[in-house]
Formats: sequence, structure tokens, C-alpha cells
Amino acid sequence: MRYEHLIRILDLTVAITLVLIFLPFWIIVPILIYFESGPPIIFTHKRVGIGGKEFKLLKFRSMVPDADDILHKQDQELLKLFKDNDWKIPNDPRITRLGKIIRSLTIDEFPQLINVLRGEMSMVGPRAYLRRELDEQSKRYPETKKYIERILSIKPGITGPWQTSGRNEIPFVKRAKMDAEYAENRSIRSYISIIAKTPIAMISKW
Repeated sequence: MRYEHLIRILDLTVAITLVLIFLPFWIIVPILIYFESGPPIIFTHKRVGIGGKEFKLLKFRSMVPDADDILHKQDQELLKLFKDNDWKIPNDPRITRLGKIIRSLTIDEFPQLINVLRGEMSMVGPRAYLRRELDEQSKRYPETKKYIERILSIKPGITGPWQTSGRNEIPFVKRAKMDAEYAENRSIRSYISIIAKTPIAMISKW
């Protein structure tokens, strides 16, 4: 059996199992989001997948409904902080009270299981990056261009090598290198190892 076929079987098995295990969250979380800040319940964001093809990444919305407009059109200081801090904002003011909770528990990422079932993502792989993030970061850090090519050679993942060893605290250059190394040297063993480490990494952040 080809490696890609085996990984696809593992992806489907793990994703379906997790959907069933956490089924109550698929009912409770949307209700809580709706009563706190209204629709939309699901946040969609264009990300770059395998071969540079864009797809819509799904998340439970954890920010105010107009979060992107606030960042890119209304608050230039916040946008500068976002870019200067490797495309992250410490204590992001756009995150709702419920959003802080579901982010800390990684519940906001549950809808990405649908991306896995659709074949747009894998359970394990490089981060699903924004197009403009890759463009701007590769200009800022030219040494990452070779990493980005490798990153886009496989499907992005819900979890990956750097998420299980520090998550967002790791600088972009190191993250890109770790993602590229996984893409180049991936194996069933590394896939299973990262799946096994992910719950521990999640719990350590609670």
C-alpha cells in the first residue's frame, strides 16, 4: 500500500473517531458562541495547502465577528504589532471571553476535522499558513524560502512537530524549518508519534 494511501486511512480513522468522541462539543460550543456574540459560528480563512492551492480552513469563531476588518482596515497599530510579532498578537483584544476558553482548550480547532475529512488537510503536517504571511515572512527571512517549498509539498496538518514542542512561542524561522524537516522526512512512525504527543502538549497549556 502506498504511503499516501495509508496516511489517508489513518487521517480518516482518527478524524472520525475524534468527531464521535467530542460530539457534544459540536452542539454546545455553537450555542455558546451564538448567545455570546451571534453569528457566524464557524470562522473560515483562506490558507495555503498542498502545491500552493488555497482552501478554506474552518474554526469555531473565537474572535469578534469583524476581527479581520479591525486588524487590516481599522487598527494600523495592531496590524504592525501583528506583523512585528511573527503574525501573532499577545493578549489579542479581538478575542471574546468564550474565545479565550475554547482557544486555551484547542476546541476552536475542532472544525478542522472537517478539512481532514474533505482531504484538504492531514491530522499531522505543517501549519496551514496564510498566503500573505508566507509572502511577507519569506521577504523578511529570505532563508525560509527553501523551507516554504518543502512545506507546500504536503498537506497542512491540524497538529505538527512544532505544535508539540512549544506551539506559538516558537519563532517563524524555527517553525518553518521544523515544518520543512517533517515534510521531507515524514513517516508513519513520526505521524503516530506526533498524534500521541499532541494531547500532552494541549494539556500542558491549560
